[in-house]
Amino acid sequence: MFKDRIGKQSNKVKNVVERGAVKKFAEAIGDLDSIYFDEETGENSRYKANLAPPTFPRTFDYGDIEGLNLPNKGLIHGEQTFHYERPLRVGEEVYCFAKVKNYFEKKGNFGEMGFLVIENYGEDVSGALIFSSTSTVVISEAVRKELVK
Repeated sequence: MFKDRIGKQSNKVKNVVERGAVKKFAEAIGDLDSIYFDEETGENSRYKANLAPPTFPRTFDYGDIEGLNLPNKGLIHGEQTFHYERPLRVGEEVYCFAKVKNYFEKKGNFGEMGFLVIENYGEDVSGALIFSSTSTVVISEAVRKELVK
C-alpha cells in the first residue's frame, strides 16, 4: 500500500522549543525535574539552559510527505525510539523532517495489518543533527479498506 513511499521525505519545518510548552509537557507526563522549567537550575547546569524532556519531539511538526495521506483517526501508535546527539535546549530553533523508512504487511487476528515505519529528524540552525526517532504506525484492515476507496 505504501511501498512506493519508502525513501520519500518531507521538507524541513522550523520548530521552537518554547518554555511554556516544555513546562506543560513535563507536567503532563508527570516529570517535574527542575531542569525543564526552573531558569536558575538551567543556568547552573552543564548545558547552561533548561532542557526539554526526551519525548518532547513528539510535539514537533515534521512536515508532510507527498502522497502519504493518512487519516487523523483509526491508526495505532506501535512503538517509538529516540536517539540523541545532545539534549534539546529551551528557546532553540529545531528544523525537523520525516522520512518513510519501510512499509510491510502482516496477517493478524483482525485481518491484514500495515506497518509504516517513519524516521523523524531534528537539526539545529547549522544543520547538525540533534536527535532522530523511529516510529511504527500500525494500520488496521478497516483503515486500509478506507484508504483504498
